[in-house]
Amino acid sequence: MNSYIEQHKNRFLTELIEWLRIPSVSADSKYKDDIRRAANFAKTQLETAGADFVELCETAGNPIVYAEKIIDFKLPTVLVYGHYDVQPADPINLWNSPPFEPIIQKTALHPDGAIFARGACDDKGQVYMHIKALEVMLQTDSLPCNLKIMIEGEEEVGSKNLESFVTAHKDKLKADVILISDTSIIGNDTPSLEVGLRGLSYVELEVTGPNRDLHSGVYGGGVDNPINVLCQMITSLKDANGHITIPNFYDNVIELTAEQRAELNQAPFDLEAYKKDLGIDDVFGEAGYTTIERTGIRPTLDVNGIWGGYIGEGAKTVLPSKAFAKISMRLVPNQIPDEITELFQKHFESIAPKTVKVQVRPHHGGHPAVTPTDSTAFKAASKAFEEAWGKKPVPTRGGGSIPIVALFEKELGLKTVLMGFGLDSDAIHSPNEHYGVFNYLKGIETIGLFYKHYAEMSK
Repeated sequence: MNSYIEQHKNRFLTELIEWLRIPSVSADSKYKDDIRRAANFAKTQLETAGADFVELCETAGNPIVYAEKIIDFKLPTVLVYGHYDVQPADPINLWNSPPFEPIIQKTALHPDGAIFARGACDDKGQVYMHIKALEVMLQTDSLPCNLKIMIEGEEEVGSKNLESFVTAHKDKLKADVILISDTSIIGNDTPSLEVGLRGLSYVELEVTGPNRDLHSGVYGGGVDNPINVLCQMITSLKDANGHITIPNFYDNVIELTAEQRAELNQAPFDLEAYKKDLGIDDVFGEAGYTTIERTGIRPTLDVNGIWGGYIGEGAKTVLPSKAFAKISMRLVPNQIPDEITELFQKHFESIAPKTVKVQVRPHHGGHPAVTPTDSTAFKAASKAFEEAWGKKPVPTRGGGSIPIVALFEKELGLKTVLMGFGLDSDAIHSPNEHYGVFNYLKGIETIGLFYKHYAEMSK
């Protein structure tokens, strides 16, 4: 298997780069044609890799790419999930190279080079490992189990149509375990397996003051400024200790025991290197918790965007009519997205002064999830990492959200193995996103070993 990967690695990179050139941004309707191009590219590559059955499944939104390779119904079946849509590349001016013109450059953490492009790590690069792993195993006659692969095009906008698809196609998606590569490892010298994900509640805010923009000299001091009000309201959502002030927000949060927290903090973490990588002098978060705990087991509330008034070049002395913001709340087990959204909306409306009107518009959300570490699949993944990387992987809690994990468990009754290969420093959702060439090729190898060990351990 490894000799085949080595022999074809340049082609594997060239194919991924071709896919990365397609700007499959799901958040912006102007990329609708590119979304379909990206889906068709995945379909063609799955066919070429050797899948017996491949189709584009139409939804009310973007198409889902589905493929199967069934070699023996008596063998276990793995359902691979990933997504071909990507985040918007904005702000473009902060990229060192065009986001949809991939280049390979060496970095301190990626001495073998990294592919710089939007979607390189999240999630095209990690999805494409599975397509190539299928090819490698078929070409080396080493595929030991059945594969089903589902790649959607709406993950970055909340997987709007995935639940209805999964519910309507339970027989098609029947499997023994879910495998997802959309997470990260601690480092290339310290592999890890994520065993938990936070959920998500995402809202957009609109604050309206006067019925039109006003001259700030004529009306300033006599009419409340919606931007000032919005900033004050947002500031009040957390106290000085980083604790979220929304009533009942923490009611269902499960507190980990001292032993569980101690185990979590055994994961290698260099605070000084963390600050240096981010270019900050100090960290911030909820008092009483470490950085690892704050980003893995505690809920959060953050402003993802804020705007209003005049933001063009030069000056315009305006008192704006409206101000806007987007806020995401990351949730932990037992917190229900709809309930948190409702709590937020009720609280935000209650703290608005009479000088403005506020509107809270819910966007997408997702449930938190915890995956078992005693399952056959998890043990197989751990063994695969240990064999490929030379070290046993460290269990970690991830701070991100993959809503499909909870959905798979609810609708299909299946647990998930989160087998990601990116690094936290790979700048996903940010300018200059990249994915290590080493991680990409080593991921293909590790995925193949997972199938091998999972089939053997399932006998």
